[in-house]
Amino acid sequence: MKTRRSDRLVDMTRYLLERPRTLVSLTHFAEEYESAKSSISEDLTILKRTFHERGIGLLETIPGAAGGARFTPYMTKDDAKEFVDSLVNVIDDETRVLPGGYVYLSDILGQPWFLQRIGRLIATQYLREPIDAVMTAATKGVPVAQAVAEELNVPFVIVRNDTKVTEGPTMSVNYVTGQSQRLEKLELSRRSLPMGSRVLIVDDFMKAGGTIRGMASLVKEFEGQVVGSAVVAEGRVEHRVIDEYTSLIHVDTNKDDGIIHVTPGNYADEIYTKFEEELENK
Repeated sequence: MKTRRSDRLVDMTRYLLERPRTLVSLTHFAEEYESAKSSISEDLTILKRTFHERGIGLLETIPGAAGGARFTPYMTKDDAKEFVDSLVNVIDDETRVLPGGYVYLSDILGQPWFLQRIGRLIATQYLREPIDAVMTAATKGVPVAQAVAEELNVPFVIVRNDTKVTEGPTMSVNYVTGQSQRLEKLELSRRSLPMGSRVLIVDDFMKAGGTIRGMASLVKEFEGQVVGSAVVAEGRVEHRVIDEYTSLIHVDTNKDDGIIHVTPGNYADEIYTKFEEELENK
């Protein structure tokens, strides 16, 4: 049935938002709405302008027989600052300080509103980077990985310290923890990650970075490549075992008297220097 433009625009928006980073052919839209490709192209021009002006995401149109339209969500720098500031305010609470200098984040990572924005902000750094999978360690990093994977429209895989029978054959690595220098093991089902995958590593909280380094070693066992590493929060440590990472917030705690000081992490430099250049070249 032939569809009016106003109706097409609403339905096309829904379709694209539900399929981030997926190339959709003009033929699909033309057949779906019984409209000429020239009309569909005009619709996409309207959506592209609106998405950009509203800071919703990047809508690219690819010419040619194999072309179409691809929507990539992102978060603008202003929206990111507003969100991270709200995150800082919520976490800057002395009752959140846990033994060992850790911080309680489970309630925040259980709220869809926070998770969706965490996922979008982390995914923004990889606007044009091909990523095959998101990796995290059980269990606190799982909601973060799922949120990021949803924005990237890729699978997420969960690395564990112990073998589960339901996982089947696994690949494992031994690694040294960053702070306590203990020898630990990480395992991942061989069926979870295809060989040669490009992997983004995420976690909820990082201190010295030993777990992230261990996951990076596991990616190498799968002959893969670590595209980047990102955490919601980083704690203060004297020595960190990884150099390149993105953090949304920085947390400084005093485990003896429960004092906590929360500030924005390095996300602005890590994400938006490159992001603004990529938008200019879109």
